[in-house]
Amino acid sequence: MYNNLGAQPGVPRPPTNPQPNPFGNSFYGAGSGLIRGGLGAYGEKILGSSSEYVQSNISRYFSDPQYYFQVNDQYVRNKLKVVLLPFLHRGHWTRITEPVGGRLSYKPPIYDINAPDLYIPFMAFGTYVVLAGLSLGLQGLFSPEALNWLFVKGLLGWFTEVMLLKIALLSMGSGEAPLLDIMAYGGYTFAGLCLAVIGKIIWSYLYYFLMPWTCLWMGVFLVKTTKRVLYAEVRTYDSSRHNLLLLIIAVAQFPILLWLGNISVNWVL
Repeated sequence: MYNNLGAQPGVPRPPTNPQPNPFGNSFYGAGSGLIRGGLGAYGEKILGSSSEYVQSNISRYFSDPQYYFQVNDQYVRNKLKVVLLPFLHRGHWTRITEPVGGRLSYKPPIYDINAPDLYIPFMAFGTYVVLAGLSLGLQGLFSPEALNWLFVKGLLGWFTEVMLLKIALLSMGSGEAPLLDIMAYGGYTFAGLCLAVIGKIIWSYLYYFLMPWTCLWMGVFLVKTTKRVLYAEVRTYDSSRHNLLLLIIAVAQFPILLWLGNISVNWVL
């Protein structure tokens, strides 16, 4: 009850700040410094390595999404020629590299015709859905439910193409290609598919002429691009195995495109 009172007369007042222990302070300062320095270095090492690991894996498997939309009108025209008429492409199929930040990086699509982009696949996919809805309308079968199914059908076809290319790369021991690269290659299928659907809208018999050629063109284009990715990434080369996988990719375009090109309200076909 006297703790808050002042000092009484004749009674010595106890010191409020006791004499510090020089040894304790020395040990405390040294210990806290070692602890702070050690934990700081250890944490920086962990966080730094984790950040580098995450960034390297993100760039390896997903890359930068903005990279795939650096396009212009000239690139789109030339790329569509390569996709739809791969037989007439006389240049090389390899991508152009440039040094960035002390390491090699690929030039964006606006500067390299062989670079993958997502602008054409997304635009082609949207055009496919619109053309499919128009085709159903001309047949008197249009409905929101049918259009939703065609949208889902297109996504399933795109997913099938991506999985086909991914499995081919994994079979060769090369699964390090960025996922967005594979999505771009698989999405180019809709560019040729739109051409076949337009032919079907103009004249039904024209579809049966354009669809086989579309399948063949897309097979050649995917073989050319996949062959470049395979040969660039795979460490061990097996010609017979490579050629078999490339043949499977080319042949698989026929059932996939025929299934996507069949515009109907049938949920199976």
